[in-house]
Amino acid sequence: MTDAREAVTRAHREEWARVVAALTRRFGDLDIAEEAAAEAFATAVERWPADGVPPNPGAWLTTTATRKAIDRIRRENKRDDKQKEARMVHDDEPPGPLGVIDDDRLRLIFTCCHPALAVEARVALTLRMVGGLTVREIARAFLVAETAMERRITRAKAKIKAARIPYRVPSAEDLPARVSGVLAVLFLVFNEGYLATGSGAAPVRDDLTAEAIRLTRLIRALLPDDGEVAGLLALMLLIEARRPARVSASGELVPLHEQDRGAWDAALIAEGHRLVRERLAAAAAGVAPGRYQILAAINAVHTSARDSRDTDRSQILALYDQLVRLDPSPIVALNRAVAVAELDGPEVALAAVDSLEPRLAGYHAFHATRADLLRRLGRGPESRAAYDKAIELAGNTAETAYLTRRRDQLR
Repeated sequence: MTDAREAVTRAHREEWARVVAALTRRFGDLDIAEEAAAEAFATAVERWPADGVPPNPGAWLTTTATRKAIDRIRRENKRDDKQKEARMVHDDEPPGPLGVIDDDRLRLIFTCCHPALAVEARVALTLRMVGGLTVREIARAFLVAETAMERRITRAKAKIKAARIPYRVPSAEDLPARVSGVLAVLFLVFNEGYLATGSGAAPVRDDLTAEAIRLTRLIRALLPDDGEVAGLLALMLLIEARRPARVSASGELVPLHEQDRGAWDAALIAEGHRLVRERLAAAAAGVAPGRYQILAAINAVHTSARDSRDTDRSQILALYDQLVRLDPSPIVALNRAVAVAELDGPEVALAAVDSLEPRLAGYHAFHATRADLLRRLGRGPESRAAYDKAIELAGNTAETAYLTRRRDQLR
């Protein structure tokens, strides 16, 4: 039974977006697609432990979800457009051309990122419909309450229906207007894989990081002159290169300065550095870098040092100063404070971090950063309290193990 339940979880990670994309393509309705997919996975949870895992889980889920969708359409008792959509399942005519995007999942991402929706709604809806992330995981990524995120996603679906936004293949002219939302989605999907927050999930979900990289490569092929696409790809590659060294054999997160740099993927680092150099050349020619390009440059500095002690901290801080001007978000300010600590000391950095508390009180990394700075200042009881709060809020098992050990090392 345990094996069957693990198979359902694995199938959800691997098949969710494909099933939703297939149903949306057939029925043209995101809401029907998601609900039918959810019902299919719920059925799998019930049946697979008793009947065994089918030989082709993905096909089983798609077939089951399709039947659920048809049942729902019939229950709605509408005999015009909905009945036509249901008959599409049995249409023997060959499908029409896929257009400029021939990857089904990427097409669905661009469809969800319609300009008629607010940017945050586009990202949240796409993470739910395409990334298969739970509402809780998405809420954590946005630092908002789960109920608020549920309402945001519901409103986005309602807007699609009310505005009769069609499910269609975006044209080449559509891509630039939608690419920023698509990149935001892929970055958040990558982050969820890089440091998974789901209950019971593995600390690192390489299925998500690999898929985010694959789709970003496709976008780069579509928009080769877009600097932010290249920047995001470089950022992902440089982070992914460190994955083999990020979790210890005991299942504990290994911070960057303690990682075995010999275990990093040299090929990914080389490719990431090459992309960063291309963007630096463009910047020298007068093309201002965007957020992802600066983040990639920061990671390039980190991965250029053979030893953590050789890292050019001044360059990293200068890049964060540049990033803050583009993205004055509290999370960027928090990361900048970490860089400040390495140059100006923990006391200066702590003052900067404490100023962020009203906006980051529910963010575990805020409390983890405070805990480390307080530890370095010798303020043990305050550090312990901050570690306790970080552990309470952290959703990643490897990170929780690391924070717990650091807290228990305090005198």
